[in-house]
Amino acid sequence: MNKPGLLLLPVLLFPCLPSLTASAIAQTCRVNCGRSENGHLMYKEVFEYDFVTEKPSYPGGDSKLIGFINSTRSYPAEAYRRGVQGRVTCAFIVNTDGSVSDVQVLKGVEPSLNREAVRILALMPHWQPGKINGRPVPVRVIRSVPFRK
Repeated sequence: MNKPGLLLLPVLLFPCLPSLTASAIAQTCRVNCGRSENGHLMYKEVFEYDFVTEKPSYPGGDSKLIGFINSTRSYPAEAYRRGVQGRVTCAFIVNTDGSVSDVQVLKGVEPSLNREAVRILALMPHWQPGKINGRPVPVRVIRSVPFRK
């Protein structure tokens, strides 16, 4: 629920984005980006996928993305031998330049499959970045990588 005075806080957090509306800025999420050299947690404020005017897109569309995943995926031998299968759901950030960063497992299957899903998504080529009012913004995207025998 919007309360008077609360809409100013996001604008203060993003002084470099003056042309964006306060309601768009308020719909961000905070992503853990690891630890700094001195051990402090680092975070990045990104926009949620559903709240941008232009969603980020893989070059060539979803069918090319599926083709990339299928051609890049290397099923871990031990997991394949044991019959482990499933979908590893990951989140990653498509940055303003289209690069992919901060790949994280949201729902894993098995450690070796989780590592392989992160490896695949980290290798993706640059995407078309997401935009709000024509301006590129970092956007959090969620995708699954399937593993089937």
